Formats: sequence, C-alpha cells, structure tokens
Amino acid sequence: MSRDSFSDLLAFIAVARARSFTRAAAQLRVTQPALSYTIRALEERLGVSLLIRSARGVSPTEAGQRLLNRLAPEFDEIEAEIQSLAELRDEPMGTIRITAIDYAIRSTLWPKLATFLPKFPKIKVELINEYERVDIVARGYDAGVRFGQELAQDMISVQIGPDLRNMVVGSKSYFAARPRPETPGDLTEHVCINLRTSTYGGLYEWEFSKGKRRLNARVEGTVTFNNAYDIFEAAKAGFGLAYLPEEMVRSWVSRGQLISVLEDWCPVWPGFHLYYPNRRQPSRAMTLLVEALRYQP
Repeated sequence: MSRDSFSDLLAFIAVARARSFTRAAAQLRVTQPALSYTIRALEERLGVSLLIRSARGVSPTEAGQRLLNRLAPEFDEIEAEIQSLAELRDEPMGTIRITAIDYAIRSTLWPKLATFLPKFPKIKVELINEYERVDIVARGYDAGVRFGQELAQDMISVQIGPDLRNMVVGSKSYFAARPRPETPGDLTEHVCINLRTSTYGGLYEWEFSKGKRRLNARVEGTVTFNNAYDIFEAAKAGFGLAYLPEEMVRSWVSRGQLISVLEDWCPVWPGFHLYYPNRRQPSRAMTLLVEALRYQP
C-alpha cells in the first residue's frame, strides 16, 4: 500500500473511534460525504468491509476492529513523536480538545483559559459540552473534566476546582401555593425540573445524603433539559424545583429570589478534576495548560 493511503487509514481510525461519520468529519475538518467516499474507497482497495453502518451509528467489523487495534496505537505514537519535535520550538503550540459539562466550562475552565490563552497565542483549545462519561482516547479528546469520583482508570487527574455541592431551589412564586419539602421523599409531591444525560442512561437522579444515609430521588416534572443553565432559567421562572450547583444559585438565594430547601440533605462532592491519558511525554502545551488549571486552595 502506498504512503498516500495513510490519510485513508487515519480517516478510518477517526470514524471507528468516534463511532460516527458526523463527529469524525468535524474532527478531520472534511465534509461527511467526502469522508464516506474515502472509507468506501479504502474498503474496496482492501477487499473487506471495515465498518457497519446502522441507525444507531457506526461500529467496526471484525476486520475493522483488528485493523483499528493494530494501527491506532502506531499512529498515536507517530503523532506523539512529531509533537515532541514541535516542542523544540521556542513557542508552545498545538490544539487541546477537552470534554466537560457546561457548568465546569463556564465556572472553572473558561475563567482560567481567558487568562492563559493570550499568553500562548499558538495554543488552541476546543471545549466540548457533554453530559456523558466518554472514553476520551477513543473519542479523540486530549482531556476531560468530571467530578473527582468519576475519574476514569489509567488516567492522570489534577484537581482544578474546589469541592462543591448542589442545592435544591425553587422560586418564591413556586412556593406560594406549595409546602416546602422536609425530606427527599417529599419531592414526589413536587414539580421538578429534570436533567437528561447520556451517562446515566436517561434522567439524572438527584443524589442526597444525611449522616450514613444515602439515597437517589427520581423526580417528575413538566420540563426536561440537557444542561444546567436552562434548568436555572426555568427554576427562576417558577416551573419547578431544580437541583443545581450552589455557586450558581447562592446569590439568588441570598437575595430571596430563590428559596433553598433540603440543605441538610445536600452532600459535598469532590471538585472538578482534569483527567488525561498517562502518557510518558505530554506535550509542552498540555503541561502548561495543566499547571494553569491546577486548583490552588
């Protein structure tokens, strides 16, 4: 096979890892039809089917998985070596892709990146909002941000934010005709605003603890979102109770615009951590970024 085919193989690896032509095309900065053509041409040249296309997405065939397992680590090593050569230049450079939930991006990542990035104009950062626990290597990310207890194995983790907790809040108008819940069990009598996530396979169950008691509450309501900020707006508008980060709602509670309930049931969680593959030689750009994000109590 000629060296011209390396681009075809890289395209295959991107699709197989992303399990999606759409996501892979975005990563490679090509159109989806062009990427589909490239994969078909590669399959015809090799004489085997590499990918199974279905309504649920894309997955490797047996031959495709074998090719992925063999070639992907080799190309990763080549990319790492090329990146290490680039690090010999005076100015750090490169693109770092990070997956995180919206609240982590707005409250923790972006405030620090807004100061960091102007110092290093050749470092680029992509922030992808996802409520999903993903395999960052398979999906082509350089790092992820999650709560401390959700870190993946075989990863380096660095705390980038303080410990935090959620609060159950509702508007004054919501509580005008309703009693305040005294225990999580009382939430069955309330209208709540749900969060839909991919990680938890559906609606997020509100997590509570008091002493040694731990329980998750499935709540019901008329509206569901897949991000915290829309939930916040709906709660302020009186559409129900919300379970949101304390730092997001505390000033509204202090001013009396939102009412906090069940505070003695709301646990403190380990803060946000940045996690990334345990590589022997992280790029200089990644090293600088990690230090800029590191939490300093």
